[in-house]
Formats: sequence, C-alpha cells, structure tokens
Amino acid sequence: MRRLMSLLLASSVAFSPCYPLLAKDAPTDKKEAGKDEDVKAPTTENAVRTKHSVTVGGRSVAYTATAGNLIIRDEKGEPQASVFYVAYTVDTGKPEKRPVTFLYNGGPGSSSMWLHMGSFGPVRIETASPAATDPAPYKLVPNSDSLLDKTDLVFIDAVGAGYSRPVGKAEGKDFWGVDQDVSAFSRAIQRYVTINNRWNSPKFLYGESYGTTRSGALVDALQDKGMAFNGVILMSSILNYGVRMPGYDEMYIGYVPSYAAAAWYHNKLANKPADLKTYLDQVRAFARGPYATALAKGQDLPAGEADALARQLAAFTGLSPQYVKEANLRIEPARFRKELLRNERRTIGRFDARFEGVDEDAAGEVPGYDASDTGISGAFITAFHDYISAQLNYHSDLDYRPTFGDIGKDWDWKHQAAGIKRPLQTAYVAGDLAHAIRTNPHLQVLSVNGYYDFATPFFITEYDLSHMNLEPSLRGNVHFLYYPSGHMVYLNTEALRQLKGDLARYYDDTNHS
Repeated sequence: MRRLMSLLLASSVAFSPCYPLLAKDAPTDKKEAGKDEDVKAPTTENAVRTKHSVTVGGRSVAYTATAGNLIIRDEKGEPQASVFYVAYTVDTGKPEKRPVTFLYNGGPGSSSMWLHMGSFGPVRIETASPAATDPAPYKLVPNSDSLLDKTDLVFIDAVGAGYSRPVGKAEGKDFWGVDQDVSAFSRAIQRYVTINNRWNSPKFLYGESYGTTRSGALVDALQDKGMAFNGVILMSSILNYGVRMPGYDEMYIGYVPSYAAAAWYHNKLANKPADLKTYLDQVRAFARGPYATALAKGQDLPAGEADALARQLAAFTGLSPQYVKEANLRIEPARFRKELLRNERRTIGRFDARFEGVDEDAAGEVPGYDASDTGISGAFITAFHDYISAQLNYHSDLDYRPTFGDIGKDWDWKHQAAGIKRPLQTAYVAGDLAHAIRTNPHLQVLSVNGYYDFATPFFITEYDLSHMNLEPSLRGNVHFLYYPSGHMVYLNTEALRQLKGDLARYYDDTNHS
C-alpha cells in the first residue's frame, strides 16, 4: 500500500482482470520521487553502525543497526549496482546459530521502507489505522513485537528504489524485470552473507506483495547456487499473473470471499453472521462451487440460473441483485469499492478495505483515490527519513525513493520458470516455489493473509499454493495464517501482535540450529 506515484497494482490501479496488473505492497499512487541522475551512487561498499536496545517479550535485546550498501557485480566482475540495506543483528550469541531473514516489499518499484517502518524492526511508526493518520509530528515507538528475539533482520531496497541505484555502465533495464530482479537480489543476498560470515546461519526470506513473486523465484535461484533456506514467508501474495488476462473468470471467483469479508466488516449483510471465519468457509464453497460452475457457462448461462446466482452473490457481498446482474455476475474490485458504501457517500480502501474515503462525485463508477494509501503514506515516509538520519546516522545525497514509477512502467514480465523450456510472457512463480520445496524437502513456506486485502486476495493465494502439484509428503510444508487486516497486515496492531506470536512459533519449529 502506499502513496507516491501511480504504479499499476503494483499500485494505483485496482486489481482488475486487465493486463498488466502489478501487485503492490506499498501504497498506491505514489508521487514519483525527484530524479537525481546528477548525484552518483557509491561504487564502493560503506556502512554506518550504531548500537541500540529494544524490549521484546519483557527482555531487553541489545543489537547493532547497520545501514549501508552492497556492490553487486556483473559476470566480468564490474560493479553493476549499489544496493542499499539496513540490517539489525543481535549482539549476543553465535552468528552461525542465529537465523537471518531478508525482507523486502514489491511494487515492482517499491523500497523496503513499508515493512521496515511498520512490521518487525526494532522501531515502528504509529498510525491511526483504519482511520487516516494525523499530519506531523509522527510518533516512532519501540517495537515490542519485533522479530529480533528470533532472527536478525536485513531490509533490502530493489535497484532503482530507496537508495539503491545502477552504477558503472548498468542501466535500469538491467534490473527491471522478473528475472533481472531475481538475479540482483540473489547477488545482493550472497554478498551480504559472504561479507558478514553468515553462510552457516539459518536463512529465511520475507516478501510482501510483489515481494512474494520475487521470493518464489528467488528461493529457487539461491538454492540452485547452493544456498539452502529454512523458510519463506509470503505476506499478501501474488504468484501468478497469467489468470489476470482478459477472458478468464478466476479473478472474479477469487475476489468473492474478500468482498464478503468487507461486507461483513462494514455491516452490509442481512443477518450478519457472528463469526467471520466460519462465514468465509461458506463463501469459499459458493465461490468454487455454484459460482464457478455458472461463470464457466459464459454467455450461455440460462436466465433463471443467472437470476438465482445474482441473488446469492448479492446476499454474500452486500450488493443489490440488480447491480450484480447488470455487471454480468462479474464484479470488478474497483467498482465494488465504490458500490458497497455508495448510499453513505463513502468508498472503501484497496490495500485495506477497513479504510473509508470520500469522493467528490458519489455517483462515479470507481473510487477517486485509495483511502488506505493516503491514510498512512505521509506517516511512513516522514518517519523513515527522520529515523534513518537521526537514529541510524546515515546520510546520502541521493533522493530516497519510497516507490519509483519508472520501474513498474518499464518492467519486463517475461520469466524463465523452473521446468519450462521457453520463457513465460508473464510472471508465474508458484512452480519455482514448488521446485524449491521438492529439491529442499525441509523448506517451510508460510502464507500470511489479510481478510480485507483487495490488492492480493487470500482466496487466489490459496488457489495458487494448492496448484503446485506437491506430493502428499510435501504438502505439509505449506502453512496458512489469516488476520483481520489488509495488505499491510501489521497496520492493525492487534493483528501484528498475533502475527508476531505465530511467527515466533514458526521460527522455533523451522530453525534447526
């Protein structure tokens, strides 16, 4: 979720079945950061280290924060990019026994600032979520839900975002694509592990939004290079862009449980069920059963069946049967966000449907903006700039790009998937993830989902992860968690606390040191 420019789901446009659709984790519609071609990125590795402590679980944890850059090189050994990172490493214990987790957002084109400032680092920004957060001064607080008691943390910015930049003869196009991006992250992680003597540490990847697309291919690429992983955490996933092409109904089917969750939250259901989880099980059964069967008939669906289906779909989603029929039983996400609260002259958020917005034109077809983006972006961006300079003592003449529009605009979607001879024309990485599990049967994949996420709906994630053709003995390697929050699960502080507890158990079960 996040603001600063207009990416495609990767950002600003709502997920619709039209191609290309990017999945994004930072707020949408981010204003593009100022270009700084006249400022040269560093071509040597530098780092600034500061000492801190944070109380987690009632225990004080002393740690070192390292803000710096890694130089990744091409096949000739020439510097190709300066990759910015911030690492948090606990001062006690043996590094080879400590897990290390690499975290990043997605976009494509997003920095890691959103995870960094909102989730499991030693400090986090307070927001008024799901209400819009007041302007500055903002409040950075010690994060008692940090993961530092379980793992060291390394937040990495994609090349072109944050402070990461191409160097030498390299250009953005050398990094702005599915496989190009995986190559850059693979080299950056190998470099970090090498210079910090972490080859023998338990290792994890933690990606959000398009960061999950990256993770699916990245874990397989790194394991092919001999770096086995203990676990991969996928938050708010998008693993297959193919079904988002026009002519397919999977997107409409996949969104129905998310619509139902939003209608439940906003009290738009007649006889509202008491328990959301039980209710969504009923909606899942409808979506994958009668609804999918009816849509498969296309324009040949008999009128009587269409009428009955419209009534049932309306009952689950809080819309009117007439509206559902006029939409040909296929509700676009952006149109749903406008329609659900239309009689209250309100819209709901895309990254997080708990948020409400107000448009100038209440009669419009889609929302004029995403309230779950605008409601938090200023807090995150301001907090990061203040924190990185005042507390981590890191300074750069480069502009820090929370999200950089040129990246998503110029993205190369082709992907050389595991086990497929010819490059796919769009990203599908569930197969790469499956290959990584087959070749490393100890790899544990954890899928983290928000019920109110309209960017990467949980039901589509369930579909993708259940279609990896894993043998029965490996299916238990894939685990699911759900929270009453949106794309950025951690914006709900109660959900963050629950998630921290669940992740603590996951690390305990997965770490074999």
